[in-house]
Amino acid sequence: MTPLRIALYQGPAGVPASTADSLASLAAAARRAAAAGARLLLTNELYLTGYALGPAVSDLAEPADGPGARAVARIAAEHGLAIGYGYPERDGAGTVFNSLQLIGPDGTGLANYRKTHLFGEYENTYFTPGSEPIVQAELDGVRLGLLICYDIEFPEPVRAHALAGTELLLAPTALMRPYEIVPQTIVPARAWESQLHLAYVNRCGTEGDFSFAGLSCLAAPDGTVRARAGAGEDLLVADVDPALLKASRAENTYLTDRRPELYRSLI
Repeated sequence: MTPLRIALYQGPAGVPASTADSLASLAAAARRAAAAGARLLLTNELYLTGYALGPAVSDLAEPADGPGARAVARIAAEHGLAIGYGYPERDGAGTVFNSLQLIGPDGTGLANYRKTHLFGEYENTYFTPGSEPIVQAELDGVRLGLLICYDIEFPEPVRAHALAGTELLLAPTALMRPYEIVPQTIVPARAWESQLHLAYVNRCGTEGDFSFAGLSCLAAPDGTVRARAGAGEDLLVADVDPALLKASRAENTYLTDRRPELYRSLI
């Protein structure tokens, strides 16, 4: 079982001047990630456009196969690595979602996920929640799962992914201050309690009224944090080891010791 090397891009700081600038930063990050041997590059929530969009989100949203996706596909194929990026998605009916798309190393689309748990008045005003809780893809023999930010603050979606076989959970985010407890405590706890790797990639800097906390990380199923960013722009590179996951699940038997017949009140 060969480890999967991944890169987490926390940046760039602040509001992007345009989608073109975001794509230029992505190309530079992909070049660095590929040079470090990464097979997957993950960006933050709403990476292409910035988070604090307000009413402009309706104009900036695009289909899953829109120009942003095609540009990301070219970058992925050029550098031979998969890319997961956040963007505002518009479907054929004009509905806008907060989405995460995963493009493969050959430039083909692997998966698209729409955020199911929207945070606060801002997101609930401008986005519609998705309805598909488990979205997965395969990369180099590792099963990837997709969630976004607030989703992982609920134990249920993460546990559902673990039960569906997810080994590495991708979670781009736009976490604001003063909620640093999420990357510092909750993310490692989620990886431990559901026995999977969790890649959590935050925004940094300030956009409008939002001040983002940074602190992106890769949390492992043994409860350790394998890589951690500070408050500013950073590119983390770390390995996701399937052998570690297998050993951790053998030692920590949360998943097999569950008694779901006792939990029916949860639904």
